[in-house]
Amino acid sequence: MKTITKKVVPKKIAKKEAVKKNVRIPVTGESKKSVVTKKIIPAKKSTSVASKKVLVVASNYNSFWMNDGQILNTLVTLREALKKMDTVVYKYHTADGRHDFANWVEDVLKDIDCATALRKNKTPKAAHATVVKFLDAYRI
Repeated sequence: MKTITKKVVPKKIAKKEAVKKNVRIPVTGESKKSVVTKKIIPAKKSTSVASKKVLVVASNYNSFWMNDGQILNTLVTLREALKKMDTVVYKYHTADGRHDFANWVEDVLKDIDCATALRKNKTPKAAHATVVKFLDAYRI
């Protein structure tokens, strides 16, 4: 006959281990079946509507006039234009140290962080991804 020995763990240590594993220890007199355990999941980091930025809409005078005829007045229209933009058009506005998009975003739309990130982009696809990232901070 085999004897099984059970390791006795002091209550304080057992509680600490249970907390680490998100397990609830039943109170004295409570059956294990009646205890419902819930895994604690941290909430997603969300920005409330009140803390989001207001989307700036440029006036007709301050709108961005692209060399292919498109007229942009917000970051949303810039995002849509970059999504479909030809590399030749993009290079026209960014070649030789010109940063037309970044300058417009900084001076007219007043988003310095987005403008700084746009200056680092080399392709319309990368610029599109940058604008999408920064649009998350706005109320749209």
